[in-house]
Amino acid sequence: MQYDALKTFITLVEVNNFTKTSEILHISQPSVSLHIKNLEQELHTTLFIRSPKSVQITPTGEILYKRAKQIMAITEAARDDIATYHHEVQGSLIIGASFTIGEYILPPILANLHQQFPQLEIQVIIGNTKEIIQYTKLLQVDIGLIEGQAQDQELFIQSFMQDELFIVCASDHPLARQQPLTADKLQQQSWVAREEGSGTRNYLDHLFRANGLQIHSLLTISSNQGVKESVIQGLGLSLLSACVIERELKNGDLTTIPLEGQHFMRTFSYLYSPTMKNKHNVDILINALLKKLN
Repeated sequence: MQYDALKTFITLVEVNNFTKTSEILHISQPSVSLHIKNLEQELHTTLFIRSPKSVQITPTGEILYKRAKQIMAITEAARDDIATYHHEVQGSLIIGASFTIGEYILPPILANLHQQFPQLEIQVIIGNTKEIIQYTKLLQVDIGLIEGQAQDQELFIQSFMQDELFIVCASDHPLARQQPLTADKLQQQSWVAREEGSGTRNYLDHLFRANGLQIHSLLTISSNQGVKESVIQGLGLSLLSACVIERELKNGDLTTIPLEGQHFMRTFSYLYSPTMKNKHNVDILINALLKKLN
């Protein structure tokens, strides 16, 4: 199978449109069709069901897509390794990061990487923990960084950092003046939380279950910044990482609420497909993480 044909196939699967595929790859639409036809003839299967308005991938097309992504990843790894042999770190590194890591932990690490390896093209995709795991499995990112731990036999997963979370409220909230608290004081409170699939939300749900808390209301926002601003405006309590609330605590906009005998710790982890094992640019990021945080 030719590299260009596989690249065309992958692009068509992901954009689901022949015209867009030709525009992205800067080739003619007949060339796109020819690449797909050649793959189908070589593999003796139909990869797409075509209609005037849509393109639908077949089950055998799904099989090829997964393997084609692996082939492309291995090809990119080979290119990176050859560049390294010639004493240059270049090529691309696509990082998937959950919101807390991507917005607060990763930026200074990326600044150091850019200074050390200016030829390395870095792209960061931010999503919640559930999304980053899926992106990593589909090889849409080279490496994922998530909040909490995960179990998936298709991925290599390793913790790299401990993170502490705190219950927070607006500085003028009634509970801000009643510290420290027992868990029963949190009954029937309003809360502001991240969305389902977020590592922070998973920990908050665990906090509710472990302490038998009944909530008055729950506002869900898919952004750390949105959660913080809502808490500052008095819309409820929340549970957030220390790195997320550092500035607001210094400014007096937020106050932590300690619970007697309870501390909230979780693990940050990196994960990647075995296909990415020993990919030089992935190793560079892992080393930068461990060096910066240890």
